[in-house]
Amino acid sequence: MVRLTQHTVGLVPADHQIEGPDPLVWLTAYRWFWRTVAKPPAPKEHNVTDTATPAASYLTQEAYDRLKGELTQLSGEGRTEIAKKIEAARDEGDLKENGGYHAAKEEQGKMEARIRQLTQLLDNATVGQAPPDHGIVEPGMVVTVNLLGDKLTFLLGSREIADGSDLEVYSEKSPLGKAILDKKVGDSTSYLAPNGKEIEVKVLAAKPYAG
Repeated sequence: MVRLTQHTVGLVPADHQIEGPDPLVWLTAYRWFWRTVAKPPAPKEHNVTDTATPAASYLTQEAYDRLKGELTQLSGEGRTEIAKKIEAARDEGDLKENGGYHAAKEEQGKMEARIRQLTQLLDNATVGQAPPDHGIVEPGMVVTVNLLGDKLTFLLGSREIADGSDLEVYSEKSPLGKAILDKKVGDSTSYLAPNGKEIEVKVLAAKPYAG
């Protein structure tokens, strides 16, 4: 708290100076002081920036429809079934020693995580038809490259496209994916590894993923 003293009043301009103990005069000087000298600074405006939205992932129409069906099943019938399991296990008694209850709760947690994953993926997916077999690297293609003298074969795009496949998957937004995107079979290019080293890569083959 700032007190209005004789020293403080010295800050008041001559036409606002006061003499004597008159309370009204002191009150006038007090108000002037708080409106001018001791006026608190106006609050700063903070620029509010939107949180970054998840990057879009490429999905074939087939993959999109399959994942949409999975999401519908999990968020409807799946939730109903797991709720029944939890309720049945709860009726068995002491929850601390109830293995069935804890197993059902763990299953529920995994299911809810998958629902969130699918919801985010589908909300931000770029859906397209399977790419044509024209030898140009696109998402949804199985690509073979020469990388540091070794052959590497992988699917370019989302892991969800290759459901149940053992293929390695590289996102088209990864350093390698960005480097080879739209390149033709036979093209050579390079990209920077996380350690800053430049990596040479040559496209040897590019075929649409057939499942």
